[in-house]
Amino acid sequence: MDITSFSFFEIKDPTGIMVGNRYEFLLDVEVDEDDELYTEGGLELRVILAKDDNGERIAHYNFIDKLSHKALEFGLEDDEEAEILAFCADKL
Repeated sequence: MDITSFSFFEIKDPTGIMVGNRYEFLLDVEVDEDDELYTEGGLELRVILAKDDNGERIAHYNFIDKLSHKALEFGLEDDEEAEILAFCADKL
């Protein structure tokens, strides 16, 4: 899985309920055609990154089919999750 482009923004919490800050990352990812995640129109990974006094962590993520805009029921491997966390934390 390769990240080809990304964007992110801070999620504002007007209620003050959330501890720390939250950021939404949209990562365009490319996978091989033989990968079970492959889709014709492309794939996006939506990541909610939480940052507080304890550091950064992935609070939530979804794979999104870019053509249908539907969430796909796939999870990241532990090493992939660590790689995505490092990528997002570095971009902050």
